[in-house]
Amino acid sequence: MGNLDNKEIEMLIKSAFDAQKNSYAPYSKFNVGASLLCESGKIYEGANIENASYPAGICAERVVYSKAISEGEKEFVAVCITCSNPETYAFPCGVCRQFMSEFSVDTKVIVAKSLEKFEIYTLNELLPHNFNSENL
Repeated sequence: MGNLDNKEIEMLIKSAFDAQKNSYAPYSKFNVGASLLCESGKIYEGANIENASYPAGICAERVVYSKAISEGEKEFVAVCITCSNPETYAFPCGVCRQFMSEFSVDTKVIVAKSLEKFEIYTLNELLPHNFNSENL
């Protein structure tokens, strides 16, 4: 899995901000968008969905991965996450880190405040000791 070029990073950030517009977060007002670049070259988008029964909600990262996986994708290059608070990066929660690491710990994770302000990590950097099939 190679490095992302500037064009791919820009596309993913724009796509995540576009996805964020579809967030359903009436309780927290914390809108999150995610975009996912697959090895196939296709980009998927997803947004967080809250529910009055809080545990029933789902994060944008799991939404976008679920969309891609349900369409047959299993190999991922990078995921980008944005949120409605321009002062903070929206890092994936622990559940999302574990969910995403099922497919590859080398996937790049871009957290972005804007097109100019972003950071890039690997899933392994964010979750260095994931639970995986070797633990079973």
